[in-house]
Amino acid sequence: MIYIVINVLPILAATAAAFVFGAVYYGVLGQPWMAAAGLTDQDVKNPSPWPFVIAFIAEFWVASIMAGALILAPPEAGAWTMAFGTAFILWIGFVLPVMLVNHRYEGRSLALTAINSGHWLGVFLVQVSVLQAIGLQPPAA
Repeated sequence: MIYIVINVLPILAATAAAFVFGAVYYGVLGQPWMAAAGLTDQDVKNPSPWPFVIAFIAEFWVASIMAGALILAPPEAGAWTMAFGTAFILWIGFVLPVMLVNHRYEGRSLALTAINSGHWLGVFLVQVSVLQAIGLQPPAA
């Protein structure tokens, strides 16, 4: 995991960009999200800071994993193709199925699944874009 230390600045930039993306995304889709989640204005009036702290930490971890995946990706397909392909494959392979299962067992709507999983697809794409644009340093061999 030394690659995280070596690439902490691009990872932090990708984390911050993803966090801002989430604020804009849910700012635009706030009302549909609240309806799909069964929340009212009163439920979200005075939010605890903890979900935001947890989101930032989780997005840092996701950016770290994305950085590792990009460092290990074979260059033959092209850097940007590998970046976006990696983000999409990780999203469709892990995030979407997990959310579908959890939301079905919880009796949640497909709208909630679409909104929340769409957020994570956006996070993944934003993060790989920032990581690819800044560049990553592989650990010394």
